[in-house]
Amino acid sequence: MSKLDLSIVIPLFNEDESLPELTDWIAKVMEREGYTYEIIFVNDGSTDNSWAVIEELRRNNENVKAISFRKNQGKSAGLNQGFKAASGDVVITMDADLQDSPEEIPELRRMIIEDGYDLVSGWKQKRFDPLSKTIPTKLFNAATRRISKIKLNDFNCGLKAYKLEVVHNIDVYGEMHRYIPFLAKNKGFDKIGEKVVQHQARKYGTTKFGLDRFINGFLDLGTLAVIGKFGRRPMHFFGAAGTLMFALSALLLAYLGIYKLWALGAGVEARLITENPLFFILLALNVIGVQLFGVGFIAELLLRESTKKHDYTVDKKIGL
Repeated sequence: MSKLDLSIVIPLFNEDESLPELTDWIAKVMEREGYTYEIIFVNDGSTDNSWAVIEELRRNNENVKAISFRKNQGKSAGLNQGFKAASGDVVITMDADLQDSPEEIPELRRMIIEDGYDLVSGWKQKRFDPLSKTIPTKLFNAATRRISKIKLNDFNCGLKAYKLEVVHNIDVYGEMHRYIPFLAKNKGFDKIGEKVVQHQARKYGTTKFGLDRFINGFLDLGTLAVIGKFGRRPMHFFGAAGTLMFALSALLLAYLGIYKLWALGAGVEARLITENPLFFILLALNVIGVQLFGVGFIAELLLRESTKKHDYTVDKKIGL
């Protein structure tokens, strides 16, 4: 059993203006509720004064801890490192831009501790975002709900609560932070809840995300859907696709053979099978089938020998 009630993981990139206010706000909520806690800032290679601000915050509050990357690696890398460092019974994630309210933390924690959820995701029902962001977000959430079979309205909300065992059993990589509920479900943590949370207008700075995140998000969703179903058995996916290619080629071969026999019996002039364009499609299907089986076999070997590795480097730490 951990000694802390809460670990609050906050990835950030160039948010030096908001950090003092956010830390004070969290501290007031923690003191009011009587929680033992740690704030784990993950500085994602900021180029402003974020790290210096964090060092000063640590001098004034021993609950502040921090990790810093040598260069910008993305939100998923930040969350993954923060999850590894977390030790609280309940882990809260939130953004550093003051758009997530610390006042939501007590109820999120209660839903984990008392209601027994593995994960609770925030839902920013009323958003202070332009239509260029809200419309793609709605489409993204609808597609994710359909593929993941998880009934959440806002998958990408940064404000979430987790049981400690959840964050210690998932690996967040690439840009998979959008799909943490999906990752958790694939690990067997399927009691997932949702809470309407307050969304505040950005007070300092500008957003760090562009429209390209939606394109990348849909590509990642397709990857996760396949990995979630076949990640532990890649030959089932590639083998099935290869078998389909072989079956189609067999049907074409049967068609060409039957047609040739019919033509000979009916006295109809017919070209050689090897001169028929369908013959080359047949050959291509066989080649693709062999390639798919080969990829599946190699994937199985790699899966057996694989170890989890990350290519980002932690530069500094505070209190960890």
